[in-house]
Amino acid sequence: MTETHATEAVTPVFPPGRYGRRRAPQRRRPVLFAALVAVLLVVTGLISVKLYQQYGPDYSGEVVSYTDITDSQIRITFQVTVPEGEPARCALRARSYDGAQVGYADVLVDNPGGARQMTQEHLLATTAKPFMAEVLGCRPVE
Repeated sequence: MTETHATEAVTPVFPPGRYGRRRAPQRRRPVLFAALVAVLLVVTGLISVKLYQQYGPDYSGEVVSYTDITDSQIRITFQVTVPEGEPARCALRARSYDGAQVGYADVLVDNPGGARQMTQEHLLATTAKPFMAEVLGCRPVE
């Protein structure tokens, strides 16, 4: 009987023809894989930029201030950013202290001077005392 030590590396011997032909280990190509991933990232980035330019938000609005708060109104001053020379339609909302909507208006913002940014003021009628006002969004005039 022979002793086999655990530290010896012994390659197994298989009976001929029993398990088929052993394949040679395939060579890995990490450079090719990295190049393909880089190309995929660049193409995805270019497509994203093109779609953002084509369909991205051209119209935006934000509240500058709100004043003259009474039980039935609030005066909203807001700034609108649009493509040069285009008018916009902005949705304004007033909310009470508990978060309920107490006023809503769809306001047309004309752009006679062809500016890119305009500041507009609107007196919004409310059904209860408002706590805050916000611009929900702006869109092109249809």
